[in-house]
Amino acid sequence: MSEPLIKYTTEHTANFEALFKSLGASFMSGKTHSISWRREQLRAVERMMHERESELFEALHTDLGKSPMEAFTTETSYVSGDAAYCRKNMSRWSRRTRVSTPLVGQPGKSWIQAEPLGVVLIIGAWNYPIQLVLAGMNAAIAAGNCVVIKPSELAPASSALLAKWVPQYLDPDCIRVVEGGVPETSALLELPFDHILYTGSASVGRIVMAAAAKHLTPVTLELGGKSPCVVMPDANLETTAKRIAWGKFSNAGQICIAPDYLLTDADTEARLLPLLRQAVREMFGDDPQQSDSYCRIINDRHFERVSKLIDSGKLAFGGQSDAADRYIAPTVIVDVLPDSPVMQEEIFGPLLPIVRAQNLEDAIAHIRAREKPLAAYIFTNDKTAEHKFLSTVSSGNACVNDVMMFMAVHELPFGGVGQSGMGAYSGRKGFETFSHMKSVMKRAWWPDLEVRYAPFTGKKFKFLRKIR
Repeated sequence: MSEPLIKYTTEHTANFEALFKSLGASFMSGKTHSISWRREQLRAVERMMHERESELFEALHTDLGKSPMEAFTTETSYVSGDAAYCRKNMSRWSRRTRVSTPLVGQPGKSWIQAEPLGVVLIIGAWNYPIQLVLAGMNAAIAAGNCVVIKPSELAPASSALLAKWVPQYLDPDCIRVVEGGVPETSALLELPFDHILYTGSASVGRIVMAAAAKHLTPVTLELGGKSPCVVMPDANLETTAKRIAWGKFSNAGQICIAPDYLLTDADTEARLLPLLRQAVREMFGDDPQQSDSYCRIINDRHFERVSKLIDSGKLAFGGQSDAADRYIAPTVIVDVLPDSPVMQEEIFGPLLPIVRAQNLEDAIAHIRAREKPLAAYIFTNDKTAEHKFLSTVSSGNACVNDVMMFMAVHELPFGGVGQSGMGAYSGRKGFETFSHMKSVMKRAWWPDLEVRYAPFTGKKFKFLRKIR
């Protein structure tokens, strides 16, 4: 399964309509409806992640400075594991789900059956340039769709590799890669896709949603936000510090579900700070710039944006930067006020501000006064505090006594709420996102009761009242 590689540049945007029609014809042929075809494609994803692993590692290092281990755990292994999970479970997900039929519908049977939507578009983000297009693609394939994936142009090495190998491993009649930037994405959004999955900023999410509205195309938006992390005094602070440092400084903080800022009281902050410093030193050494495990900011524009936020409070540690290397050290900032610059937008970089909160009530009030985040975290041994936090803080996802680890559970839906996104995917939820769950009822020919037909007599009305 291979074809000449076509890179869709600005001059070739007219080809998109032909591409879309070709995929639509493949879908209408019924090819993707076959469970065996879906299984074959997902196995191919697993093979691609294994056989092209070294090339993928190299591309991810070129784009983001990712180490092989980080690239493996968060990109290639994640994608192959997700593909295997979908492959093993999609037959079960595809089965009819019987529902009860009321007396008025008897004799009859009722069920829900999944049907694929058609041709779907997946627009990925640059921070996880392999995972964020291929995991969505896995779900779309499992549901039986044709797919166009648009990798981020801000991670060009990863994008080029996907454009090279996806047509070689997957069925090019049904699955295609389009490279490019804003002109190409805008041209794709003019087409009447059957579903769009977009991962990225809220500002672009609004553009995607507006474009989709022209065709009444449903969308799934994963948009991020300022994910809060509450640290209670009773938490195991040594473990808490390690887990927060891992979540915040992996990928140089360029993670949509990273803990964006901490909320804690003054005494807990004083005990936590040296443990955070120690955790950073253990992970990246005395000079993280020399560590093979520490990533880089994606480009000069983002480097400049994040650098400007460093002066939003008092430096506890870190703060060093090197524009030529796009390096910003793991940085913790204290004495941060709620209206400081670092608290006005999602940081998406290795800066961790700490905001004082006298108690859990203060922390919850701070969170609820702002837009709903994609993730919310609390570290505590107090089940009452845990319950209060989970029941009063609205977020797309949540984790107690750790950060981001819900992503390791394929069956947990991943998605935002409010300004952090809409819809979800992963596991069965991903299958359902890219399916239409069709309601079906089948009636027997006999008996065909006359009571429902006119003329509507008093006797019929009395009978209907009894069986309702």
